[in-house]
Amino acid sequence: MQLEWKHCLKAGITVFVLFLVIHYWEGFTSVLGLLLGAATPIIIGFAIAYIINILMTFYEKYYIKKSKYPFVLRIKTPVCMVLAIFSFILIIALIIRLVVPELISCIQLLISDIPPAMEALLSNKLFQEIAPEDIYKQLDNIDWKTLMNDLVKVLSNGLGSTVSTVFSVVSSAVSNIVTGFIALIFAIYFLLGKEQLCGQCKRVMNTYLPEKQVKRIQYVTDVVNDSFHRYIVGQFTEAIILGVLCMVGMLIFGFPYAGMIGALIGFTALIPVAGAYIGGIVGFIMILTVSPIKAVLFVVFLVILQQLEGNLIYPRVVGGSLGLPAVWVLAAVTIGGSLMGILGMLVGVPIAAAFYRLLKEDIKRREQRK
Repeated sequence: MQLEWKHCLKAGITVFVLFLVIHYWEGFTSVLGLLLGAATPIIIGFAIAYIINILMTFYEKYYIKKSKYPFVLRIKTPVCMVLAIFSFILIIALIIRLVVPELISCIQLLISDIPPAMEALLSNKLFQEIAPEDIYKQLDNIDWKTLMNDLVKVLSNGLGSTVSTVFSVVSSAVSNIVTGFIALIFAIYFLLGKEQLCGQCKRVMNTYLPEKQVKRIQYVTDVVNDSFHRYIVGQFTEAIILGVLCMVGMLIFGFPYAGMIGALIGFTALIPVAGAYIGGIVGFIMILTVSPIKAVLFVVFLVILQQLEGNLIYPRVVGGSLGLPAVWVLAAVTIGGSLMGILGMLVGVPIAAAFYRLLKEDIKRREQRK
């Protein structure tokens, strides 16, 4: 095989670039961090646009197909976009309205109820007999009322004790608001010009890349897009089902805060595997302010519901649509959460599903060639 000078030049440039990246790694990461920081509104805007586009596509599907008025067809995109954004904001606002006020009141009630509850526990003869003597003495010597008052003071006044802290908090909040506003503007532009942007990307690839590479890139992007689309739709569907089942079950068994905890369980269920348990902890704390026995029974009910949901609902709604084995789902959530926290948990599963699908199809294609 004869070597061409173009191949040698490409190899030399690749090695040189890798040398520069490795030798100047700290500078490279700092520059990359600055670029990602500057592009944060664009990235967030694209993520918002991608999620809203699912709702927008739904509205476009049922929009008026034929009309004697041309402007009705011309305003299809902006009308569907407004409906999608309004629906998205309404869902988030409804969840916040249901959960946050009750959660704050329950935390306040819990703080006020802890001192008498601990006093009653320490005066219980059964607890005195079961608890080790040294632990009992330490608990008995604590002034729980003073401790809770000090905790409230720390939480309410500790963050604002210095001017610099207040300034940093305010500036951070303003920066986040500005970033969110700019991201929303980018999302609107993405949604309004999505067809034009897709066409421009195709023209650029067709102009500068060989046809074979263009087809590969389009195939990979189609698989990734399909995985994310199925995951988002399936995860939202599964979250709604779980939230409704939780609310109905709590109403049947007479647990308090049924509607609010059902909404909270459904919202946190958007995080795969561990999401519902996060909402369950909050629900347990809230029910604990009403009845400790009901709080324990709620945990038992939620564990049983999670087992039914994990073995019956989730594999059919989400797992079946993605075609991803359960061990891959757990691995994706674990690795994604370790690398990027909650965001990693959310995007880890669809990324793993896309990689799994691409790898599976590539193996089949290579086996057929043999």
